Amino acid sequence: MVNHIVLWNLKEDLSAQEKKEAAFKIKSKLEAVAQKAEGVISLEVVINEMESSNKDIALISKFESVKALEAYQVSPEHVEAGSYVKTVTTGRSCFDFCE
Repeated sequence: MVNHIVLWNLKEDLSAQEKKEAAFKIKSKLEAVAQKAEGVISLEVVINEMESSNKDIALISKFESVKALEAYQVSPEHVEAGSYVKTVTTGRSCFDFCE
């Protein structure tokens, strides 16, 4: 099993309302990809609500294998979602590990 965790911050030049809308759009888009991609065990997008955090959005996902993660990353749905994510976020951090 492969764990794939990605963290982002929303761009500072977005208004509070734009940040909220962008966060929910990211959540919707990425969680929809999980419904179509094979090999996804679980996928959740969490929007930060605590001031103690220094990231705004987290993608926490598990895949059956490295091949499943790689297939997810190049799937048309993920590429389309990623294109949007890049327009509204900054400071991407990723951590992948096997169990």
